[in-house]
Amino acid sequence: MYTKLLKLTAAAAAITMLSACSSDIPPAKPNIPDEDASDFVALSEAVPDAILEIRYYSTYNFVGERIDGYEEPCALITKEAAEALKGASQEAEEKGYRLKIYDAYRPQTAVNNFIEWAENDNTDMKEYFYPELDKSVLFDQGYIADKSGHSRGSTVDLTLFDMDTGKDVDMGGTFDYFGKLSHPDYTGELTEEQINNRNILRDIMLNNGFKPLDTEWWHFTLENEPYPDTYFDFPVSEDSVAAQ
Repeated sequence: MYTKLLKLTAAAAAITMLSACSSDIPPAKPNIPDEDASDFVALSEAVPDAILEIRYYSTYNFVGERIDGYEEPCALITKEAAEALKGASQEAEEKGYRLKIYDAYRPQTAVNNFIEWAENDNTDMKEYFYPELDKSVLFDQGYIADKSGHSRGSTVDLTLFDMDTGKDVDMGGTFDYFGKLSHPDYTGELTEEQINNRNILRDIMLNNGFKPLDTEWWHFTLENEPYPDTYFDFPVSEDSVAAQ
């Protein structure tokens, strides 16, 4: 009887501990309409020290044209991801860097634009972004897909800007390069400095609640993203969040 009581007590304690640990993880929020920007903020307001270089508003990207859905050269992000990114920005500054943002929230409209491009014969930017690959393999190899984690609002593409040199940190490869060179664990022809720079960015982001992607050194998603199943489709414009 005493042994049975001990086992029941231990089981109850284990359940209590598991419940306590689970309560530390914020639950995902319920799905909301994909045009609802009420939980988003302008990154420039939330993390004012970040530098913005929104590539999809420009023509310097793998498509070679401004991407549908990018109405302003701004970055939008969920409030939860913005708060975590603020911590990353502070850590970066302590180490002599600033965050440079290439992309954050990406509307489904933009993803559809990528799909249309992948199916046409436009290869204007091949030498810059996919010189080693035939455009026809981009779907099969996962570089283009019909959904993007960016559309869930808590993913960011970024690099580091060195405050001493006044230049972007050398990561050994450009943002949005399609190939193994972009894999975070690629060493190949990279110098020790380039490998170290990638690790500095990775450590800063992981320290502040983000998780990496194994094919892109610049890509990080909030570990506990609030909308893991919602793909939003409002335009990238400060007007989208101005009334929130």
